[in-house]
Amino acid sequence: MDPLMEKAERADAPGSRTGIRRPSLTLGIEEEFQLIDPQTRELKSHIQELVLEGEARLGEQFKVEMHQSVIEVGTNICRNIQEARAEVVRLRGEIIRLTRDRGLRIASGGTHPITHWKNVQITPGARYEQIVRDLQTIARANLIFGLHVHVAVEDNETRIALMNNVSYFLPHIFALSVNSPFWCGENTGWKSYRAKVFERFPRTGLPEHFRSWSEYEGFIDLLVATGSIDNGKKIWWDVRAHPFFPTLEYRICDAPMRVDEAICFAALFQALTLKLWKLHSRNMAWRDYRKPLLMENKNRAARWGIDGKLIDFGKRCEVPTEALLDELLEFVDDCVDELGSRKEVYYVREIMKMRTGADRQLRVFEETKDLRKVVDYMIAETERDVPV
Repeated sequence: MDPLMEKAERADAPGSRTGIRRPSLTLGIEEEFQLIDPQTRELKSHIQELVLEGEARLGEQFKVEMHQSVIEVGTNICRNIQEARAEVVRLRGEIIRLTRDRGLRIASGGTHPITHWKNVQITPGARYEQIVRDLQTIARANLIFGLHVHVAVEDNETRIALMNNVSYFLPHIFALSVNSPFWCGENTGWKSYRAKVFERFPRTGLPEHFRSWSEYEGFIDLLVATGSIDNGKKIWWDVRAHPFFPTLEYRICDAPMRVDEAICFAALFQALTLKLWKLHSRNMAWRDYRKPLLMENKNRAARWGIDGKLIDFGKRCEVPTEALLDELLEFVDDCVDELGSRKEVYYVREIMKMRTGADRQLRVFEETKDLRKVVDYMIAETERDVPV
């Protein structure tokens, strides 16, 4: 028996769940890209023609964000990881062609190495104006880029139970995704400075624990009734039960450079969701740890990526992050063939060999002493394996 299963089996949950229908586990992937001026390597604000053409080509799959240098694209609902890959490649290809036609490029990373947030304009619109009015400099400085993965879990109560259970594992996958070591021209010393920027927002970080769907709805309703938020989308946790769709939305990862990395993280989230559902359906739950303890691991992942240690709370000791990732692969191994995602999930091994996006950015900078070369590398990696 692997170590992670031992922790699960000691955490029996009350009540019978016999006959719970398996979630469909369909996927949706949203990627936020940096819009780059290839001459200066600085971020570039949207030009109106680009936005109009993007909306014409991709419809609702193309979105602008609060800062005018951010372009977001989102896949259609995908039945499996192979469909998700095809969608990610197609959308990246469309955006690469669209931007090249206008003398621009895209790059994928949690932060931009050079550009200062003060030099990037806010996109006009009531929603963004409200966020800036509420949060002021915290909002204007939030020039970051992430990967969001939706995994369908149709039953409300199951979705809440899995949101509670999955929090323990999020720092593990986050450590693989770190891809933002630079901020405003400085080496921050963090592998994910994006995480440190975003934590200044309210209602971020790992989620709270909820005993039921009704308790979760009551939490959102109270925030809306008191004028704290206008809807549940302004809860920006690292994983959330989406307020409008029957999905768990995983939001913890930095925007990854390669397609293979994005697909690996999506496949991991899908496999982990299935594994925890299988435990849940057998009347078992993951051992519950306090949010401040889990945040210790997230902070370690942001600082060191896969080169550091995370805390094994059951053993009450530090363990190398790579060893915990090996445990995670063993934990989900009985699910990956059912999902047809063994190749994609086990790309974790390749990331551990080539190192994280942050490590690779830092290596380029160490070799060249030029942050513009880092941007060039990010552009090349973003376009890797994308036919254009």
